[in-house]
Amino acid sequence: MPRSERSPLLLAGLLAAAGVTHFVAPRQYDATIPRALPGTPRTWTYASGAAELALAAGVALPRTRRVAGLATAAFFVGVFPANVKMAVDWRNRPAPLRAAALARLPLQVPLVLWARGVARNGEGRS
Repeated sequence: MPRSERSPLLLAGLLAAAGVTHFVAPRQYDATIPRALPGTPRTWTYASGAAELALAAGVALPRTRRVAGLATAAFFVGVFPANVKMAVDWRNRPAPLRAAALARLPLQVPLVLWARGVARNGEGRS
């Protein structure tokens, strides 16, 4: 399978796995929800998990890939504040956990670029 065909499926798999973990282990995500958001952290955890599952389906399907890829890029930008909150909250944790939280920050850039690339190559074909 050529890379251009694998890339959207890998992105869909990443989104689906992350989406499922929001429902299986929500407490870890609840802690990353910025306090400035209205409602409960659990509501945001479930909403973002559902969004990831929907994006995964959209990216996996060639017909919706372009729009879903762009929406995924926007989603990755939108969750960046949660990653910042995690990095700040974990500044006193053991070094490996602190490093993991800090590593998530620059990781958003390749994720956004990956989603944009999937959108650009998807072109909404069926």
